[in-house]
Amino acid sequence: MLDTSFLKELDKFHLVLKKRVHSNFQGGRASKNMGAGLVFNDYREYIPGDDFRAIDWKVYARTSKLFIKRYEEERNLNVHIIIDSSGSMNFGTPKKFDYAAMLGLGFSYIAMRNNEKFEISTFSNTLNIYKPKKGMRQLVSITDYLSNLQVKGNSNFYQSLRAYKKVINSKSVVIIISDFLYDIEQIRETLHHYKKNDLIIIQVLDNIEKNLEFEGEVLLTDAESDQKMRTYFSRRMRKHYKDKLYNHIYNVKDVCDELSAMFLSVTTNVPLFETFYHVVTKM
Repeated sequence: MLDTSFLKELDKFHLVLKKRVHSNFQGGRASKNMGAGLVFNDYREYIPGDDFRAIDWKVYARTSKLFIKRYEEERNLNVHIIIDSSGSMNFGTPKKFDYAAMLGLGFSYIAMRNNEKFEISTFSNTLNIYKPKKGMRQLVSITDYLSNLQVKGNSNFYQSLRAYKKVINSKSVVIIISDFLYDIEQIRETLHHYKKNDLIIIQVLDNIEKNLEFEGEVLLTDAESDQKMRTYFSRRMRKHYKDKLYNHIYNVKDVCDELSAMFLSVTTNVPLFETFYHVVTKM
């Protein structure tokens, strides 16, 4: 079962998605009524029959005139969270998938606190889609699903993400969480389909696979195909491996920059709150 105790720590972030809606998703309808889910727009003079509670008494104190606040209705925001559940995510302590899943739950919690629709979907060799809903029931259902999911199989990254794009009917926040150990051109072509959305890319790696801090003879097992290979890691091989991996990470970041997408690469030993802080403060 995933540990959800960290969710309460995210309460201070729950307004961030609301701010993102107002800055990037324009087009709300004007309204004279006050209420939940409305954003201040401007003032106009009070007319008999207006809601007396809408009068701004601070403005009256300065001008001796009655003005009421006008509000703009917020547009609903869909938050789509897509998590890689292929075999390569079943590596490390904690597992990369568990860390990714808790990130996904955290973003869901922030969206829920903001009364927005959210969904978490997963992909490996197949794509599993949840329809966007609101509220705690959706969050509990997703938590149970992720806690019991078998993380295995080959990743069908391009096909899964291309198929998922068809379920997005309006500009949305799309958060994709994976180790992104795919061919860079495949990543570029895949993410290109989401360029009209507000795109957040989070790469999750294990500290061992990122730094490869061991030497000598090692038996390697492919997490997706289960194929085994015995090899010897010298210092020279370690350097070559790290150079290629870091070059790949930089290439993924370049692709994200091309698409004006946010990119963050983290290892599973980084505290969750710290990861959320890095993402949310850049939103």
